[in-house]
Amino acid sequence: MKNHFRQLLAGPYIVWMIGFTVIPLLLIVFYGLTDKSGAFTLANVTSIATPEHMKALGLSLGLSLISTAICLLIAYPLAMILRRRGIGHSSFMVFIFILPMWMNFLLRTLAWQTLLEKNGVINGILGFLHLPELAVINTPAAIVLGMVYNFLPFMILPVYNVLEKIDDNTVNAARDLGAGELQTLLYVWFPLSVPGIISGITMVFVPALTTFVISNLLGGSKILLIGNVIEQEFTKGSNWNLGSGLSLVLMLFILLSMALIAKYDKDGEGTAL
Repeated sequence: MKNHFRQLLAGPYIVWMIGFTVIPLLLIVFYGLTDKSGAFTLANVTSIATPEHMKALGLSLGLSLISTAICLLIAYPLAMILRRRGIGHSSFMVFIFILPMWMNFLLRTLAWQTLLEKNGVINGILGFLHLPELAVINTPAAIVLGMVYNFLPFMILPVYNVLEKIDDNTVNAARDLGAGELQTLLYVWFPLSVPGIISGITMVFVPALTTFVISNLLGGSKILLIGNVIEQEFTKGSNWNLGSGLSLVLMLFILLSMALIAKYDKDGEGTAL
């Protein structure tokens, strides 16, 4: 009776998954592997090899890797500080890091556009102080800044979650054996936090690779990432077949990320809070 009740409770979730995940993915696969007449073709997928698409993909990969690296360099020390201060999941400090994730993604990015634009807040303050103005808006640096700001919490939380679970006795044993701070970091903290690092890298790299809103707003639509190319094929070009084919290429990166998580975070330590 209890199992039957649980199956009934899972019914709405199954319907939701089929309607909003499985069916859309099947449609992407169908459009990506067919032409406008419905005939099977790989031309939509292989079009990623064209110079303009390769340029957009290469730029997307480069900016995504830079953003992910910056997020990791910022998040790891912050997670270590939170852990050493004994701050729990329910603390106000952790809430501060989670809070931006509850705000609208578009509004957060528009706020940075207001700050960085030529006559924006930052240049207004610099002009008031008689300092040189910053020409950051509509550059790759602005896109990286937007990616780091929006996706940093997705790096902090998995790393912090794993660090918090490391037993203090393990760290103390390393120090009793003569390990210094650097050795403890390299041979104790870092290896034991790999599941959280991998989860954080995946949760930052994948959305950074596929984004188009950040590059539209902070890049001024002058810097085309692969996400922008796909978005334009769907909205402006009305070429769902080509857009779906390029999306299938990006899905390969997502599957690779999922494989890394399955290998290095089998128990879900970096994703379960």
